Amino acid sequence: MGADGSGPRPAFVWIHGGYWMALSRHDSANMARMLHAEGVATVVPDYTLAPEATLEEIVRQVRASVAWVYRHGREHGLDPDRIVVGGSSAGGHLTGMTMVDGWQAGLGLPADVVKAALPMSGLFDLRPLTRVYVNQYVHLDVPRAAALSPALLPASRRVPAVFVSPEHDGLGFLDQSRRFQAHWGNGELLAVEGRDHFDVVLDLGDPDTSASRALLALIRAL
Repeated sequence: MGADGSGPRPAFVWIHGGYWMALSRHDSANMARMLHAEGVATVVPDYTLAPEATLEEIVRQVRASVAWVYRHGREHGLDPDRIVVGGSSAGGHLTGMTMVDGWQAGLGLPADVVKAALPMSGLFDLRPLTRVYVNQYVHLDVPRAAALSPALLPASRRVPAVFVSPEHDGLGFLDQSRRFQAHWGNGELLAVEGRDHFDVVLDLGDPDTSASRALLALIRAL
């Protein structure tokens, strides 16, 4: 959902989850109506799923989506200087991969193209995944997992971020969010009571939830 002619709107780029191997943009835009009412446009890109695509290729596609919004956003009523990225689960990991350094210049983007971030229930150190079933689809070894881990990558410009952590998430996900938030140092850990790994994203459809208020505060601070 884009702008209504009142001027370019901030763009919230939402990256869907599904352990990099499921779901699509068609399942993942429940926040668009709420944000439209608040003067914010929502962009939900797709990416090629694993195992058809490597995780490196998935990261490349997500970053290219951010680049597209920056270059072409004004044609669609979007403000390229107010891009916020968010995502849940695997989308939280991919959000993290847009927050770190080392990729923007290669796409001709300013280092600060992503102005703020909302990773929800994400994965930020992928090395443990080399030991669980999901690795049958993403085929990581430890060095590649480390190279794809936002918590292990440099970030000289640490954008404002809110790390959303649902109360009933798995212990591994809770630990990942806590550790990355502490490492990042420019953001808060938002604990969401009564929600779990799968339903916390539904809170973004309601402007009165803590997750939506946090997202809107990030955007309004730009």
